[in-house]
Amino acid sequence: MKKFIASIAVIAFSASMAMAADVMTFPAKPGNVTFPHKKHQEMLKDCKICHQKGPGKIEGFGKEFAHSTCKACHADKGAGPTKCFDCHKK
Repeated sequence: MKKFIASIAVIAFSASMAMAADVMTFPAKPGNVTFPHKKHQEMLKDCKICHQKGPGKIEGFGKEFAHSTCKACHADKGAGPTKCFDCHKK
């Protein structure tokens, strides 16, 4: 029974990784933000850079998280958008 449960857990985890959207769109007043998830996965290799608890929804994700975490990472790495309308498109 334990092997069966472990197998189901592995399958569920693998399926969640396979179903992660390649590109996500987040609606915002100044314009929608399109996020190339697959590109970030390939570049960063470690999900916990963004997902503190591993794959899945990011706790507290929203404007403050994106502006402090995503924008800061782009600035630190010298890659990716850092200005408002680089991300927000109408």
